[in-house]
Amino acid sequence: MTTINPYLTFDGNCEAAFLFYQSVFGGEFPYVSRFSEMPENPNYTVAEEDKNKIMHISLPISKETILMGSDTSSAFGPPIVNGNNFSISINTDTEEETERLFNALSVGGKITMALEKTFWGSYFGMLTDKFGMQWMVSCELKS
Repeated sequence: MTTINPYLTFDGNCEAAFLFYQSVFGGEFPYVSRFSEMPENPNYTVAEEDKNKIMHISLPISKETILMGSDTSSAFGPPIVNGNNFSISINTDTEEETERLFNALSVGGKITMALEKTFWGSYFGMLTDKFGMQWMVSCELKS
C-alpha cells in the first residue's frame, strides 16, 4: 500500500518541535537519527555544528499517518525559508512503484537526489515537481 505523509524541515530546532508535537499527539519516536550517524561521504561533509542536528525523526499520528522531519544542514542544500520547509513523503511497497512515481513526478521538474539505495535501508530519492512542490519517494528494502 502506498502512503503519503508530511515531512517537515527545520533550521536546528527539529528536536524541540517534535518534542512539542509528541506532547500534543502522544506516542513514541520509533526512529531518531542525527547527522553524526551518517557514514563518511566526500560529497557530503557534515559541519561540526550540524552533527547533533536531527537527520530524521518520525512520530506516528495514526495507523496510516506518520509525521516526519529533520533539520537542514549546509551540506544538503540552501537554507530553509518558511514555505519551502516541507515535503510530501511517499512510501511504496516496491522499487518498481517507487521508480514509476519518482519518474512521473519529476517530468518537467528538478531531481534534487536521484533514486538510490541508502545506508538506512531504503530506495530513496527527492525532487521538486514542475509546480514547485517537493517530494520524497521511497520504499524500504527487503533484507
